[in-house]
Amino acid sequence: MTADITGTGPNGLWSDRTRQRMEEIAAHIRDAVRALPEVGESVDGFGHIVFKVGKKSFVLVGAGREGQGSLFIKSDPVSQQMLIARGPYIRAPYIGQHGWVCVWGDVEVDWREVRELVRDAYRLVAPRKLLRKLGED
Repeated sequence: MTADITGTGPNGLWSDRTRQRMEEIAAHIRDAVRALPEVGESVDGFGHIVFKVGKKSFVLVGAGREGQGSLFIKSDPVSQQMLIARGPYIRAPYIGQHGWVCVWGDVEVDWREVRELVRDAYRLVAPRKLLRKLGED
């Protein structure tokens, strides 16, 4: 299921350019989560596209600082420090203390690496029964 971000954002005012960039980023994430069991997608009250397992979020796609889009990925503390140290990831505003990293949508990213980070984030929040479906435990 694809989340509908039409009219979302502060007072429903995302620009067409911002919505388009968010959709471009979300398309990469949808491709990355396709093989992961029971992933849901929704739009939260801030207009972020949220990817969850049950009630636990592991990836967020937002509007970014100036409408260029942003990608937030849950990580463990060791990975978070490593990703921040080498860039282009930063400690995510507001949720970084919980291990999240962020990359702004105007920065060049390695989508193969993002795919692996998304899978790792899923592993952090998915229940064991779903990890067993992946052949992991």
